[in-house]
Amino acid sequence: MPKKQETNPRQIPTGSKALDGILRGGYAEGRVHLLEGRPGSGKTTLALQFLMMARDRGERSLYVTLSEAADELVESAKSHGWSLDGIDLYELIPPELSLDPSQQQSVVYSSDLELGETIQLVMDEVERVQPTCVVFDSLSDIRLLAGGALRYRRQVLALKHFFSKRGCTTIFVDDLTEEMDDANLHSLVHGVVRLEQTIAIYGAERRRLRVFKMRGRDFRSGSHDYIIRPGGLEVFPRLVASEHNPGFDERGKATSGLEELDLLIGGGLDRGTSTLIMGPAGSGKSTLAMQYVLHGLAHGERALFISFDETRRNFFRRARGVGMDFEQYGEGFTFLQIDPAELSPGELSCVIRRHVEDSRVSIVALDSLSGYQNAMPEEQFLLLQMHELLTYLNQHGVVTLLVLAQHGLVGHMQSPVDLTYLSDAVVLLRFFEAAGELRRAMSVVKKRTGGHEASIREYRIGPNGVNVGSPLRDFAGVLTGVPKFVGSQKNLLEASA
Repeated sequence: MPKKQETNPRQIPTGSKALDGILRGGYAEGRVHLLEGRPGSGKTTLALQFLMMARDRGERSLYVTLSEAADELVESAKSHGWSLDGIDLYELIPPELSLDPSQQQSVVYSSDLELGETIQLVMDEVERVQPTCVVFDSLSDIRLLAGGALRYRRQVLALKHFFSKRGCTTIFVDDLTEEMDDANLHSLVHGVVRLEQTIAIYGAERRRLRVFKMRGRDFRSGSHDYIIRPGGLEVFPRLVASEHNPGFDERGKATSGLEELDLLIGGGLDRGTSTLIMGPAGSGKSTLAMQYVLHGLAHGERALFISFDETRRNFFRRARGVGMDFEQYGEGFTFLQIDPAELSPGELSCVIRRHVEDSRVSIVALDSLSGYQNAMPEEQFLLLQMHELLTYLNQHGVVTLLVLAQHGLVGHMQSPVDLTYLSDAVVLLRFFEAAGELRRAMSVVKKRTGGHEASIREYRIGPNGVNVGSPLRDFAGVLTGVPKFVGSQKNLLEASA
């Protein structure tokens, strides 16, 4: 007899487009999947999204709950603006909590029953409803009723065969309240998704999603940030820059509109490169980045300015104080004030990607990375995440401006995070003393994509913006962090400039 051809099961949407992308399509039709996580990690929210998606497709769906009342599920759904109408809810709770005979759900006190009787009631309900999508919440109750690991495993295996035989796409929910051999349960199901929640030292908790297995599927591995907000669980897939390389048209270099500054940096900033502007507080790092953004806007480009340290009101007020009017460019310019204590690296990457791909921004400024890094001391792999983000932006032809504040004002300085090796160009700003005044100087110490001046130029920031002077050759001690000007005072910029 000819062998029956094996076909891959159809993919069923999870209720989250981002999670569908991580799973390369969704859950496998007619298979049993495990959704696990500690209490409060969002398991119920994600499970309800799955069933609502099935309901909207016109399929029968069933939510079996052994620990949460149906009215609690309904209230939880209302908090997200959802309605569970059309989804069958079957609960096993103490009868004294549901004495209303008009309620449609069957009510049984599960602890008064043997394990086999409890499972039989669930099976009978499945036979009655004939659902195509089922959520079984939760396995921890079955574990307690089983009383032992062997009986628990056998019961889970029996449930798996029962749902699979009926072609139900099933999610088993487990709250991980007891430490047991996870791999022992993982081997029974088709796929495993875990929701993880960690408490930060300061700020909001961090939530991450991991896919442990999905048989026959090349899913996206690793940790993916997510948040729970009104409207459901929003997942931010881990950015893999190698998957986003559309290429771009060279439109010439991005210039600042200041001839002396463009000469210093070798004619301008190349498309698809990142430039690090670093220096002490008050040296004009943000203003210099704003100069490039403003000139790009004036030539029809779209720009995104992300600030971790400054409010929207103060940004526009400071910009007007140096003669820069960003408000005139309307939708071409987007300013985002980010609270780093409330934002994860994955969400930041997704925010930037949306503006690059949807709004077609060609200039992105991040001000400053110091505030972002200081607010996230637990993020040990921040540099790796930043590497992926910068590579992604470079592959889309975006000119990226990174502002980084150094510790100290004069003398020896240190950076809280070393991004010089990730950046294609590095602009160094310094204070120096001359003729009894505190002045500013800039130099370019690195540019991968071409030549640049090796000189040092003085610059001033005034009501008319940035003014850059001619190269100053008579400097000593620049690399020590305490530049000293030993030339003639007539070569310096006038205060009125």
